[in-house]
Amino acid sequence: MKFTRAILVWVFVIGGSFGAVGAELSEPEKNFEALWGMFNKRYAFFMERKVDWQVQYKKFRPQVDADTTDKELFKTMCDMLAPLKDGHVNLKAKRLGKPEYNPEELPRFTKEFGTRKLERQYQTMVAETLKANDFGKPKTAGKILSYAHNDKFGYLLIREFEGVNRRKLDAGLDEALGAMDGIKGLIIDIRLNPGGTTGCVYRIANRFADNRRIGHHEKTRKSKAGKEFGPLRTFHLQPPAAKKKYHTFTGPIILLTHGASYSGADLFAMVMRELPYVKIIGEPTNGIFSNMLERKLPNGWKYTLSFQVNYSAKMECLETKGVPVHITVLNKRTDLEKGVDPVVTKALEMLSAKQVPQQK
Repeated sequence: MKFTRAILVWVFVIGGSFGAVGAELSEPEKNFEALWGMFNKRYAFFMERKVDWQVQYKKFRPQVDADTTDKELFKTMCDMLAPLKDGHVNLKAKRLGKPEYNPEELPRFTKEFGTRKLERQYQTMVAETLKANDFGKPKTAGKILSYAHNDKFGYLLIREFEGVNRRKLDAGLDEALGAMDGIKGLIIDIRLNPGGTTGCVYRIANRFADNRRIGHHEKTRKSKAGKEFGPLRTFHLQPPAAKKKYHTFTGPIILLTHGASYSGADLFAMVMRELPYVKIIGEPTNGIFSNMLERKLPNGWKYTLSFQVNYSAKMECLETKGVPVHITVLNKRTDLEKGVDPVVTKALEMLSAKQVPQQK
């Protein structure tokens, strides 16, 4: 029995009744539709980022046809993604020599310290400020942590929230907090932290929890028709089990943040803000909380998107806004000339003046 080849009818419903019907799509068109379609199904922040995705389709779809080159297709896709200004949106074009596009608008801090040389100078300035306040030489623990202390206060730098297994992370936390046993206050620094995993965030944050309390809520945008978001999940801060085996700290804490505190660092700041004896100084975090959903186009290009909405314990969505600070103190390039970090200096002043609430 013979079958004639069916004519493919491609229908993309936009809003309610808009659609496009035609012959089988060319390769460039298939890739455009795949990218637009996945964002349409799974991307979670069109409203927060003030982007009408259907308007984007109407604007950019006519630019793609069978004669569209890879270079032209990549540019069209990038132009379509640009208004999202989302640091968790990436497009990697393998066939074009691996160019990568990210539509994020750079934060103020990155514009001020946007070279490796300036970043190294900034890190030296932080270390010199600690040294000038009688802190010992910083030591590395658990791969992603550095710590130092003087007679009264401690300093804990968290470089990222991934890249180390649980056993080594626990050992690093015990080393750092154990070495600082007896301090009256702690500075935790997540500036320049690119993020990481939710599990790592809570594994560290739990060392500072006085009791079980809501850390944050999360929901995931689904692709199933009629069910746009999955159920709301709630994550809890809670002291680690068998306290005697772990070093913890629940005294006054100052958390340092700025606009280059991304993703997992956003989440860590939002979770730590729930502790009454934590104050945040610096400037708001970046405001990209979602994990990244990675997918591949038919032509092999890879892309990522934000598909999870994270809420504070009080159900605030801080996407695009970042976690607010209690006191604003900015790092500026002119700080490098003085060799003094004003954010660390302010944190030490607050701890010395007992301007951070004690554990209740």
